[in-house]
Amino acid sequence: MKKNILLLFLLMLSNALLIAQTEPKAGEWKTWFIRSGKDYRLQAPVFNKDEINDVISRQQKIDSATLASITYWSAGAPGYRWQEMIMSLWMSDTTYYGALSNMLLSVAIYDATIAAWDTKYAYNRPRPFAADKRIKTYTVLPESPSYPCEHAVGAGVASTIIGHFFPSLKDSVHKLAIRQMESRIAAGVAFPSDARAGFELGRRIALKEIEATSGFVPKNAWDGKMPTQPGLWVGKKPMMPMAGQYKTVVLDSGSQFRPPPPPDFAKDMEELKNYKQTFRSTSNAYFWATQSFWEDQLAKKLFEQNLHLNPPRAARIYALTAITIYDGFTACWDAKYTYWGIRPSQYDTSFRPILFFNPPFPGYPSGHAVISSAVSELYSYFFPADKIYFQKKAKDAAESRFQGGIHFRTDNEVGLELGRKLAGKIIEKARSDGSE
Repeated sequence: MKKNILLLFLLMLSNALLIAQTEPKAGEWKTWFIRSGKDYRLQAPVFNKDEINDVISRQQKIDSATLASITYWSAGAPGYRWQEMIMSLWMSDTTYYGALSNMLLSVAIYDATIAAWDTKYAYNRPRPFAADKRIKTYTVLPESPSYPCEHAVGAGVASTIIGHFFPSLKDSVHKLAIRQMESRIAAGVAFPSDARAGFELGRRIALKEIEATSGFVPKNAWDGKMPTQPGLWVGKKPMMPMAGQYKTVVLDSGSQFRPPPPPDFAKDMEELKNYKQTFRSTSNAYFWATQSFWEDQLAKKLFEQNLHLNPPRAARIYALTAITIYDGFTACWDAKYTYWGIRPSQYDTSFRPILFFNPPFPGYPSGHAVISSAVSELYSYFFPADKIYFQKKAKDAAESRFQGGIHFRTDNEVGLELGRKLAGKIIEKARSDGSE
């Protein structure tokens, strides 16, 4: 009887420990641009008592600047600060590599995190604060093994990818990567060897994935030919006319869900000219023209659900979102430069949009509608309790372009449908990645 009770107690204890661990099976999740995380399993760490003394020595020298660095890099998932950086970089990038850099940073951090988790639970190295009671912790206690350091993995990926696509920032991002790694050592949650191993793992996988996606951007230059028949978009410098030919990640190609040709926009134009603006409609138009709503919402939801404390889960969500934006951008641009859909102020030159500008690319379908629709469906998959909210916001985003006078309603309706189709394929792929 006593033996059975003891066995039951041990079983309950082991289950409790398993629950406390962070995704111990994440090393088995499917990856995108590497075959598996197991292929990148590191050599077993070697215990070195000098490392304990090293951490203790660093903590004895902690000052306000070090504490500020720990706080900064402890916010969000390991890739959070890098996600902020790449978003500001690629959105202002005028080359064909901006969208690719954004997608690749998120996907490579995910792939490298999965590889790191395979190594973590292969060796189960205790964190510094668990290895020696003299070591303090200056951040939330991670519930995963120490080796390799997941923040160093993100630093290795991000500094490599940003340095590759934005070479003028190479030295700066490398210095930031070092700060991120040092912050984890000073915080008492990583040994120096954890950080070195993590950085090298992230760098190695980033280089592999840069190579794997080297053919994603079309190599052939645009021939400069624009259709000349009346009723189509006209402009001197169309933006990224070859972007619809990107190699896609989940879609078969940018044309997989290409919509039918646009109609004559006579009725759309009449509706737009008769539309009565209000304070609310004008506000909505300017809001969606100036805010990064979907990026802000993702960070908010990850914090609300405490998923920023779950690096593999957070990295997965970032990766799938980046893929959705990348494939959605490609599909939208495929349709735009297949049909060269005219803008309202070009269809009727007496019409003046309240946004006072015309984007330098065709109108059909609306990019705001495509991306907002696709991302709202994806977020509804991640956070189903907020589905109605996200879907309403996608409609608001699409409607804002009509209210702003730079899109016909047809552009928006077709864009919303294209986004839903795209999201369906990506969610289908997500459901088979082993994380559920």
